[in-house]
Amino acid sequence: MTAAHPAPHPVPHRVPRRVPPALLAGVVVAGMAVSAWGARDRTTWFLETVWVLVGLPLVVLTWRRFPLTGLLAGLLTAHALVLAVGGHYTYAEVPAGDWVRDTFGLDRNPYDRFGHLMQGFVPAVLVRELLSRTSPLRGSRWLAPLTVCACLAFSACFELLEWLAAEIGGHGADAFLATQGDVWDTQWDMFCALIGATVSVLLLSRPHDRQLRALEAAHGAV
Repeated sequence: MTAAHPAPHPVPHRVPRRVPPALLAGVVVAGMAVSAWGARDRTTWFLETVWVLVGLPLVVLTWRRFPLTGLLAGLLTAHALVLAVGGHYTYAEVPAGDWVRDTFGLDRNPYDRFGHLMQGFVPAVLVRELLSRTSPLRGSRWLAPLTVCACLAFSACFELLEWLAAEIGGHGADAFLATQGDVWDTQWDMFCALIGATVSVLLLSRPHDRQLRALEAAHGAV
């Protein structure tokens, strides 16, 4: 007779190493401070960065009972910095965008397009995380399309806010609109957000699911 081997112990979920949330918050605060210093247009700076001004305190206040995955926290930090740069220079005058325009012979500064790609790419992970953790949609085939639809709806709402700003501010809102003479700028902005959200869902769903499982194992049902 051979001795019975003990049953293997289940391998626990490992929480992936990530940058400390306090460090990410510090990066955002520093980026916002630099962005505000000498901003070309104070009103435009506020309109472009108000999402960070509201979002960062909200994340900090709710972190203890609703911590975010490292993926989402990192993406939100990156998006905040993109907004800070656009707010400082205005989207039509970001120097890096001017360099891309001149190098590739484009007819406009493309930083605004990049900003709207991020407007779909990052919120897709945010929406996906909220739906996965607070609704029965986790693992559902509807999670991906509803995530993309939510991002496109947010982009459309943002374009309505730009329209309202134009109605109120007239030509004074040109820096915020950043249309650069393109009559189809609104449609392009929403299309870029749609592309960003779709790419995000296709590329990040699996690693995001792994981090959600690890977060749940570490903190319980969060």
